[in-house]
Amino acid sequence: MNKYKVCVYAISKNEEMFVDRWVESMNEADNIYVLDTGSKDKTIEKLKKHGVIVKSESINPWRFDIARNKSLDLVPNDCDICVCTDLDEVFEKGWRKNLEEIWSNNVTRLKYNYNWSFDKQDKPLVNFYIDKIHKRKGYEWVHPVHEVLKPIDIKEVIVTTYKITLNHYPDSKKSRSSYLPLLELSVKEDPEDDRNMHYLGREYMFHGKWNEAIDTLIKHLSLKSALWKDERSASMRFIARSYIQLGRFDEARMWLDKAMKETPYLRDPYVERALLEYRFSNYDKVIYYCKEALKISKHEKTYINEPFSWNYTIYDLLSVAYFYTKNIDLALENIKIAIKMEPSNERLLQNKKLIEEIYNQEKH
Repeated sequence: MNKYKVCVYAISKNEEMFVDRWVESMNEADNIYVLDTGSKDKTIEKLKKHGVIVKSESINPWRFDIARNKSLDLVPNDCDICVCTDLDEVFEKGWRKNLEEIWSNNVTRLKYNYNWSFDKQDKPLVNFYIDKIHKRKGYEWVHPVHEVLKPIDIKEVIVTTYKITLNHYPDSKKSRSSYLPLLELSVKEDPEDDRNMHYLGREYMFHGKWNEAIDTLIKHLSLKSALWKDERSASMRFIARSYIQLGRFDEARMWLDKAMKETPYLRDPYVERALLEYRFSNYDKVIYYCKEALKISKHEKTYINEPFSWNYTIYDLLSVAYFYTKNIDLALENIKIAIKMEPSNERLLQNKKLIEEIYNQEKH
């Protein structure tokens, strides 16, 4: 018999392609509630067919926090544990049992494993903890976009488990064009919020607004609350990327050096510096920064991590750099590692063929 009443809640809009898979994953809960914000496809029809409790409501002007709070309002007050997910997410089986084992009456919130993206072999590329499982009372969603749960008049007791995993399989065609104006609004509403300032700077970078990105990310670094070193380092890396796009490479190097100093335990700034030196065929420096990156073996569980720091990229760079510095043995060794990690990459396979030809000539 279940110890707690567990309810899943979500928002939706035009997500019929995900409904069957999502409901199957969420069905370990006692009830599932969805606020639909204007679907024109069969999302609502399919959800109701599966027994999901659905309410339709248009939210204008659109804000994610208002939508989340209205979806939470659908959950009855006698629910013990609320589980917020999106329809493009899937729990690994047995999550309910693991949730009940770790939860207790004094717990208010749970952190659990989240795989945000996967490679072609379905291995996690970006993995971190999220915390969208919480008590029914004492929380509300805040911020127009990149919304977060905020405790209201409660003392939080947060526990962490690796036994619950939520996987993210998004629709790559879905537009995120609303994010930039919503982030600008978010920063306007709370200019001292370091997280939103970082996200706004990153969004400007995504949109190719290089100068706006630089200015905003420097603002992020100047905020008194911007203390999380991983995020500070990411802002420095994004400033460097923006300077690269502006052709100001010395400033890019300066900011990547700052990022290395800020987080010597993260691979990302070293790999980005190696990629920058690769542009200019500075192969000795490519080798140096790649080797420095490889000294870091701990993969921090945060959203800040870049996939290219942990996939085949480092070995790909090393193989090319060793090739052009006439170290064919190491070039071959590293291309083999890269291909083991990315076996269907045609460019890597062609590089290996070329390196092997040179290798065989030298040996004979």
